Amino acid sequence: MTSPDWEERVAATWTSFDERTDKENRVLVESLAAELPPDSAIASFERACVFDSTDASDLAVPLYQDALARGLPVERRRRAVIQLASSLRNIGRADESVALLTAELDGAADELDDAVHAFLALALTDVGRDREALSFALGALAPHLPRYRRSLAAYASALVD
Repeated sequence: MTSPDWEERVAATWTSFDERTDKENRVLVESLAAELPPDSAIASFERACVFDSTDASDLAVPLYQDALARGLPVERRRRAVIQLASSLRNIGRADESVALLTAELDGAADELDDAVHAFLALALTDVGRDREALSFALGALAPHLPRYRRSLAAYASALVD
C-alpha cells in the first residue's frame, strides 16, 4: 500500500525525470521503492519503469513480470503490460510483445487504448506483419483528426480485411 504523499513524490520524480542523469534517476526511484514492503508489486513496477526509461529493458522485463504476478492495482496494471511489451520488443522478443498487447485489446477501454495500439503496431512491424501494424497505427490516429476520421478508420480496417 502506498500513501498519497508517496504517490506525489513518485509523480514529481517522473515529471522532473529529464532534469537528472540516468544514474540519479535510478538512485531516486530505488530510494522511493525501498520505502515500500519488499514484496510490493508497486515497488517492482517503479523499479522496472526506471530501468525501462534508462535504456535497460533487459533489467526491466523481470521486474515488470514480478509486478504483474504480484498483482498491481488497476491504475498501474495496464501501464505495466504496455511497458513490458515494449521492453520485450526492445530485447528481441517481439512475438511475446504481440501476444501481450493482443490480449490487452479485449480489456476494458480506457485512456491507454491508443498506446496499446501504437505499441502493438511497433511489435507487429518487428514480426513482419506490416499491413496489420499500419492498420493499428492509423486506427489509433483516426479519432484524433479534426476531419477524415470515418474515412481513415475505414481505410485502416480495409488494410487487414
